[in-house]
Amino acid sequence: MIRLIWFVLTLCAAVPGAFAVTYPLPPEGSRLVGTPIIITVPEGNTLPLEAFAAQYGQGLSNLLEANPGVDPFLPKSGTRLVIPQQLILPDTVREGIIVNAAEMRLYYYPPGGNTVEVLPIGIGQAGRETPRNWVTAVERKQEGPTWSPTPNTRRAYAAEGKTLPAFVPAGPDNPMGHHAIRLAAYGGVYLLHGTNADFGIGMRVSSGCIRLRDDDIKTLYRVIAPGTKVNIINTPIKASVEPDGRHLVEIHQPLSKNIEDDPQTLPITLNASMQTFKSQADGIVMERAMEARSGMP
Repeated sequence: MIRLIWFVLTLCAAVPGAFAVTYPLPPEGSRLVGTPIIITVPEGNTLPLEAFAAQYGQGLSNLLEANPGVDPFLPKSGTRLVIPQQLILPDTVREGIIVNAAEMRLYYYPPGGNTVEVLPIGIGQAGRETPRNWVTAVERKQEGPTWSPTPNTRRAYAAEGKTLPAFVPAGPDNPMGHHAIRLAAYGGVYLLHGTNADFGIGMRVSSGCIRLRDDDIKTLYRVIAPGTKVNIINTPIKASVEPDGRHLVEIHQPLSKNIEDDPQTLPITLNASMQTFKSQADGIVMERAMEARSGMP
């Protein structure tokens, strides 16, 4: 299925430029930001769902979760699409970069500011996962990165009958795009980088690095500084008790360990804090949310 999506999307025209969605930080005690948007697929539509995701600063997975059953290849004209621009901020210190692998989003808190920028990302495929639950920092930035595929990456491609060169120079054929931000941990092998393709954001397609759309990595590259803290988490369930007493929960499909797994039906285990939250909220609504996994509060 994933390979078929790759093939179809590579045949599509370039999508409109995408930019991070910037939210004002909520009042103290609140973690809810944004408002959902509903759009209608125009008559005579020829664009894949990825085009609509890019236009509204979302990843493909975000739109698929919010719109179950929609055709990812060619959404039918007249279809109402929910754009999930309302979300719960991760329960972390609001500092630097927070990457939530489970929801395939990156949060950037500008220093001294009162906003958060949210960018969709692509992450490592099953078996070549982006490491999770680790804290690191930006080591350095590179404009016009080159790419030297690791031996493991070259072997994986060779197993599929593909030959990767040992070195790919900077330029339009480089899958790392035009900008890269190297992370300090794990010997600096993991990066935030762009892409030379119009797909893969909101999908598990990389060899472990974190992939962003070209406009988004340019924006992040321009404002980020070496030494910026980077916290990578894996949190499919985000919950908040708002100041007005509302109990809100946002549930994403958990990341599967095997490509054959269906993330829509994988069991979700609630930790102690989530069990407490469930006991204080409406348990029936919570169960429905865990079943729907819509990625929306």
